[in-house]
Amino acid sequence: MLLKIHPKNPDPRQIKKVVECLKDGGVIIYPTDTVYGFGCDVNNKKAMQKLCKLKKLNIKDHNLSFICYDLSHISDFSKHLNTSTYKLMKKALPGPYTFILNASRNIPKLFKNKKKEIGIRIPDNNIPREIVKELGNPIVTTSVKDKDMIIEYSTDPELIHKYFGNKVDLVISGGYGESIPSTIIRCTDSYHEIIREGKGDISLFV
Repeated sequence: MLLKIHPKNPDPRQIKKVVECLKDGGVIIYPTDTVYGFGCDVNNKKAMQKLCKLKKLNIKDHNLSFICYDLSHISDFSKHLNTSTYKLMKKALPGPYTFILNASRNIPKLFKNKKKEIGIRIPDNNIPREIVKELGNPIVTTSVKDKDMIIEYSTDPELIHKYFGNKVDLVISGGYGESIPSTIIRCTDSYHEIIREGKGDISLFV
């Protein structure tokens, strides 16, 4: 199913349709402020298994990230977040950044692994943020890409639906996506380290 949602002012009724899909264990494709992403409810184990199978990922090994509405969810999934890191995230987010943080005890319970780190995204795009707000908890996210290379059809929602429409439960069309992924910053120690330079101003972190 292809569902068109206005990126600036998402219709609450359409957002509720997406949330119903997620609560039913669905896997969706949705726009962000960078590339389109796959997503599912972080609390739905069957949905996470389906997502990992689709992307051919081992949930015990792969580093998945969460989409959050704002920083209020951070303490649920991260520990030992120092003041400087919090201030930096508050300044940079919402934005095209993924912050790698020390994982709380909730992460191993969710993923059945021993992960000590977790990625956090608060994209500057109202569609995923409103989805998470209505859902009441973050969604697991991974980019629509192939072998770490952004592919041509990953920016056009019509082509994404054509390619993945029969593999996921819902594709959201929110306009053309970007071809540049998020900048990744590791904040697990007392200093900040840029792991991958992508979209966004990196002068905030140097």
